[in-house]
Amino acid sequence: MAKSGSLSVLLATTWAFTICFAVWMMFGVIGIPIRTQLNLDSTQFGLLTATPILTGALFRLPLGIWTDRFGGRRIMLLLLLGCAVPLWASAYATAFWQFLLLGLALGLVGASFSVGTPYVARFFPKEQRGFAMGFFGAGTIGASLNMFVAPFVIDRYGWEMVPKVYAGALVATAALFWIFSAKDPVRSSESAPSMMRQLAVLRNPRIWKYCQYYSIVFGGFTALSIWMPQYFKTEYGLSITQAALLAACFALPAGAFRAFGGWLSDRFGAHAVTWWVLWVAWICLFLLSYPRTELIIHTVNGPVSFVIALPPWFFTILLFALGIALACGMASTFKYIGDDFPDSMGAVSGIVGMAGGLGGFLLPIMFGAILDRLGINSSCFMLLYGIVAVSLVLNFVTEVRRAPVMGESSGVPTTISPS
Repeated sequence: MAKSGSLSVLLATTWAFTICFAVWMMFGVIGIPIRTQLNLDSTQFGLLTATPILTGALFRLPLGIWTDRFGGRRIMLLLLLGCAVPLWASAYATAFWQFLLLGLALGLVGASFSVGTPYVARFFPKEQRGFAMGFFGAGTIGASLNMFVAPFVIDRYGWEMVPKVYAGALVATAALFWIFSAKDPVRSSESAPSMMRQLAVLRNPRIWKYCQYYSIVFGGFTALSIWMPQYFKTEYGLSITQAALLAACFALPAGAFRAFGGWLSDRFGAHAVTWWVLWVAWICLFLLSYPRTELIIHTVNGPVSFVIALPPWFFTILLFALGIALACGMASTFKYIGDDFPDSMGAVSGIVGMAGGLGGFLLPIMFGAILDRLGINSSCFMLLYGIVAVSLVLNFVTEVRRAPVMGESSGVPTTISPS
């Protein structure tokens, strides 16, 4: 049985993370009119959208450690209130450097994940932590919330109103969180382990393996969430509202199915879920990578033209499937952490979350640079396809040969030794 008040804590913290994630993804939508206003190229646009991801990633480790020491409730409240200030100020930015500077400041909301994960997990027994952390992680649905709210506000009031609306939402969420959350069921700060003792766990090689997984599933999800509205607009000639709506078909399942991924991980094990997630993502990315191609075949009756291209409806279905796969992968990675490091979840979730966030920061910049170089919209999927292919090989070499993930009932032990 879960501890008293655990459901209230879970719901309040998940809602706080949802709003934080919507703010974190904000530039993915308002960056489109800002790009036109500032005449940015694809690389600059990628940097603009990725800048908040950088600070959200870098601060996941220290905030995770502070959560272990001072409690998730207090840290989350400070995060919600503190980030409202630069968020409001970003509505008045006029130069590219100003957007980058304010993006770094408001990007701290992305570190809310490493605050909420250990905070929520400690209210649940070990056999329910996979679902609890998956449910909390479903707050990534904030990415799709952003794709519904931001275009609506932009159409009626201009992009400058979006940061103001989101800043008000952070303040209101801080009040609701404090009312419905509960005191951390952890040691007092006087008896908490030292920072050096908390960081010592990072020497375990399993943690770096989990960083690899999370940089793919979460980094890929974050990067595509902020890149897809622009992709739909340029590839299919859609308006901002239409592009954001279709892009939400990727972001929405990635949030909603994270709890399902946690349940699968509780039932079948984190390793089996992670293995199949990589395979599904690899197949989807292979199909998404294929660029629009026109072929002319010279026949005896004259030339015959063929066009090979993904129609918007099929492209969206593939994105939907990819979103579900990445959601399950995010949940399975943190199931690993909950099982293997229950006493150091703040530090471990912080470093793993940082790896995922850094992936989400670097990938949009790489998307833009490759697009400027090749001029092929689907080059972003080509890059991810290659990364997942390498990860599948590494996963097979280091794990699959040591653990049954194909459903076999052999006597091979399921414990995966560090490599």
